[in-house]
Amino acid sequence: MDNQALLAIAIFLITYAFIISEKLHRTIVAMAGGLLMILTGIVTQEEGIHHIDFNTLGLLIGMMIIVSITAQTGVFTFVAIKAAKAVKGDPVKILIALSLITALASALLDNVTTVLLMVPITFSIARQLNVNPIPYLISEIICSNVGGAATLIGDPPNIMIGSAVPELTFMAFLIHMAPVIAIILVVVIIYLLLVYRKGLQTTPELQQKLMQLDEKQELTNPTLLKKSLTVLALTIIGFGLHGVFHLESATIALVGAFLLLLLTGEHYLEEALLKVEWNTIFFFAGLFILVSGLVNTGVIASLAEKAIEFTQGDTLKTSIIILWMSGIASAFVDNIPFVATMIPMIKEMGSLGITNLEPLWWSLALGACLGGNGTIIGASANVIVVGMASKEKYPISFGMFFKVAFPITIITLIISHIYVYLRYFFFA
Repeated sequence: MDNQALLAIAIFLITYAFIISEKLHRTIVAMAGGLLMILTGIVTQEEGIHHIDFNTLGLLIGMMIIVSITAQTGVFTFVAIKAAKAVKGDPVKILIALSLITALASALLDNVTTVLLMVPITFSIARQLNVNPIPYLISEIICSNVGGAATLIGDPPNIMIGSAVPELTFMAFLIHMAPVIAIILVVVIIYLLLVYRKGLQTTPELQQKLMQLDEKQELTNPTLLKKSLTVLALTIIGFGLHGVFHLESATIALVGAFLLLLLTGEHYLEEALLKVEWNTIFFFAGLFILVSGLVNTGVIASLAEKAIEFTQGDTLKTSIIILWMSGIASAFVDNIPFVATMIPMIKEMGSLGITNLEPLWWSLALGACLGGNGTIIGASANVIVVGMASKEKYPISFGMFFKVAFPITIITLIISHIYVYLRYFFFA
């Protein structure tokens, strides 16, 4: 390993140590680490910018604008009251309901869009019942990554894998991923109930007060509501048909955002742009440049190659190594750049003698999506929710999230390990 690779590893580890310590804001640290990769010559400015996933950033910005305008209609509070009343205002049952809604929505949309829609609802419910929203938010992060793993469009790693391997269609993801994800979701919700059940308590008076609320009164602007929901529906349909139109999800989200601004008028523009989580956007930019240093110096590729050498071309061993390596790595390195590195590596395995690559692709998808739950920086949805929670004065620390989420990651990877072995090797 040359000096540049060692320097890249050192910058990466020091940056992550500062992010975990939370002594400085993670956006400042990530940008500083990324810029240090450029200043030390590990990557050029052009290479750093090339590694930034603008599809992810565009998707985030577009959906943030749509959600911020839609929020002004009162529809999120309407949904919050409706959902809470459906389970009689029971905080524990609300946790189950929100977790299931988040998982299902993440499978049909994408997990970033889902959490952007769910977080305002969650805060509304928590305020009504005077309960701590953090257990709900952490549950939604975890269930968004679990649910998103079920379909082609649910999670960015799946979108990347599906676009790299055309035969892995929407239906293929549904057939191969959805069964194990359904099992994992049940296990995850049971685990979350064991962790949070005792802390989710409210008074009968607050429950009764919530039941008496008229949710229809929250819909204050019917005209804006119609425009917002129409654009939101068109955007969601666009995500579902992105492969047909050969458009990236960022394009669809930004078209939706600016179509809504066109319909509503420029007086919504400034406020909508202010609502964009710019600190989150810059955090991702810094993180992508930081990881580009490891990519450019061959560190990530070297790790993947050593894993292949270790398995000696055995498909079962290679699948399991990819599952666990992607699962653990995606907890600490954003799963998008990691998957971007792994895709060409798996394709290369095909030319090195592994004839059946299908188990390897499903192992990568399961590991990357579920591994994203390991830490608050493991996946886009995690960072978004943490940023929104911080704005509402409910900070979720690295340690707080890690204590709950990392054991879940290990449990879900064990279930995935058993599933991959049984489905693709034992019963094959």
